[in-house]
Amino acid sequence: MRAIWRVFLKEVRENLRDRRTLISALIFGPLFGPLLVASALSLSFRSAGVQSERPLYLTVSHSERAPDLLAYLRQYNVRIKAVEEDEAAARREVAAHRGEEVLLVPADFGSRLQAGQPSPLLLFADESETRSAASVERLAAIINQYGATIARLRLIARGLDPLLTVPIVLHPIDISTPAARSALVLGALSYLVLLTMLMGGMYLAIDATAGERERGSLEPLLTLPVRREYLIYGKILAACAYMTLSLVLTVTAFAVVLRFVGLERFGMSADFGPRVAAGIVLACLPLVPLGAALMTLVAAFTRSYREAQTYVGLVLLIPTLPLVFAAVLGLQPRASLMAVPSLGQHFIMLSLIRMQPLPAGYVALSVCSTLALGALLVFAAGRLYRRERLLG
Repeated sequence: MRAIWRVFLKEVRENLRDRRTLISALIFGPLFGPLLVASALSLSFRSAGVQSERPLYLTVSHSERAPDLLAYLRQYNVRIKAVEEDEAAARREVAAHRGEEVLLVPADFGSRLQAGQPSPLLLFADESETRSAASVERLAAIINQYGATIARLRLIARGLDPLLTVPIVLHPIDISTPAARSALVLGALSYLVLLTMLMGGMYLAIDATAGERERGSLEPLLTLPVRREYLIYGKILAACAYMTLSLVLTVTAFAVVLRFVGLERFGMSADFGPRVAAGIVLACLPLVPLGAALMTLVAAFTRSYREAQTYVGLVLLIPTLPLVFAAVLGLQPRASLMAVPSLGQHFIMLSLIRMQPLPAGYVALSVCSTLALGALLVFAAGRLYRRERLLG
């Protein structure tokens, strides 16, 4: 242990003077990720609030054919611009002015409405634009409500109760808690936490083999009167230290910035206090030695520092791929999935955010499987360091 400890201290001191390591482990990842998430959430919430309150601007072609409809639209803060255009002109209008909608009232709209027949309206919009799609949804809701009002009045005029057309009324009851709803918008948190944690030890893992070989210091290092595997164990331990520090800083930054996002305005809450933050750090710690050993092994098979950066950068995606599948497929925690490294940590983090604890057996399975695989990779790295091919 004395030899491992000395190598560990040497690597920590040397990398404290390395600007790339400090920026990656202590500044770029831990601060940029949380600030990016907080900014994106704040902007999306602000945009949603503004869109729901801002007036709708609608160009109506042949507005004189539906005066009652236009009066109804104005009640809902819809600003009308009257034009005289045919269908082709309306299409050109929308294509030329993205984000605007044109409502075309056909010539037979009034006659069909009086005859009690379905009266079509043509709403031209470019729904590939996010703003236009939201406007179309609001306009469709208002016009459908206007049509429902006319239908009720027709039934009343014929002496029928409008409730006859509503045989079933469904009342959805949302039993989700504000904390559980916040997990929907914080789904990327676990991805960023794991990614920044791995980035914290990336340069140390590369330097352990590819960097030493490129500088020509690997061969003298291996001639020291110390077992070779102890050298790599010390280097992996140093990478683990930087990864742990990056993890703690990232989680702390998330705990701070989420207080200023304003989730409460949308019926959500993120109880990201010291207890939850500590739980997330503890949940991710078993993944630290696994990530450090995996990056060290990959870097050992490369011939230059630049090549190692390329391959280790790709390796960073491996622990995060299960999280992508979990989000796309809507996976739920079960024993077989908890045994998958990074996926088990993802489920634990979500349970902490939702304040819905997982069974203790699931947590133990995730921790044990991750630590076991990490120990296996650390052992493999030690065996690799004893091979003479490492110098080539």
